[in-house]
Amino acid sequence: MTQPKPNDPDADPSPQPARTPNDPDADPSPQPTRRRAPSMSPEARRAMIVHVTLPLVAEYGAAVKTSQIAAAAGIGEATIFRVFKDKDELLEACIAEALRPDNVVEAIRAIPLEISLHERLHEAAAAMEAHMDRMGRVLGAMHASGFRSGPRNRSDASGQPHQRDDASGQPHQRDDASGQPRERGGRVAGIAATRAALAELFAPEQPALRLPADQLAGVLLDLLFARSRRPDAGSEPICVASLIELFLHGAFDQAKPPAEFQGGA
Repeated sequence: MTQPKPNDPDADPSPQPARTPNDPDADPSPQPTRRRAPSMSPEARRAMIVHVTLPLVAEYGAAVKTSQIAAAAGIGEATIFRVFKDKDELLEACIAEALRPDNVVEAIRAIPLEISLHERLHEAAAAMEAHMDRMGRVLGAMHASGFRSGPRNRSDASGQPHQRDDASGQPHQRDDASGQPRERGGRVAGIAATRAALAELFAPEQPALRLPADQLAGVLLDLLFARSRRPDAGSEPICVASLIELFLHGAFDQAKPPAEFQGGA
């Protein structure tokens, strides 16, 4: 502590106490601290980064910058590369997440069986529509920006594409245990899981159904896929509610059946 000079006329003769952390007269401005990312397992951090990146990929495709991703996630760019080898690996993970049927299957299985069949199918169709919309936006943006998924489209150190052709001259895809190419096998399994979840929605009405629930689920799935891939983009697509009404009750107005259906035939 500095003592005032004895001959200083302006000096305060009373001793000055030292400042303490709890001193009400202390400077209230906080000291800058370095923010650290919250502790997460590598798997949880990967999932968080993919979740944040998906909307950016849908908007910018492969042109999205890691600085944009880091800002959206509230982390430093270096954190991204602690859990992903490079940007391409992150983009591949985003594509895989967009194609995963897990979320839509869970949404369909969460639909209560106590509501009417029409309501059940309408909710399921809405979940499917949201899933296919996200999948289309992500894949469309990636394709438009020139990104091609898979290691066969990368280059090795010599600058040559890293791929092997099979006997037919087509790019070779590694097979899974069933003999199916991995990408195709994953799609088939995803469609099968979605179809099974849809079939469960028909269970309460099974005695009154004209076809087994699994077949009806497959028909509905085909209708929903066809609706999402309509080539005549100039016309307005049928809305989900009308599609479900058509699926359940057919093309004819039940109040005005044609002559061939009159008389109880």
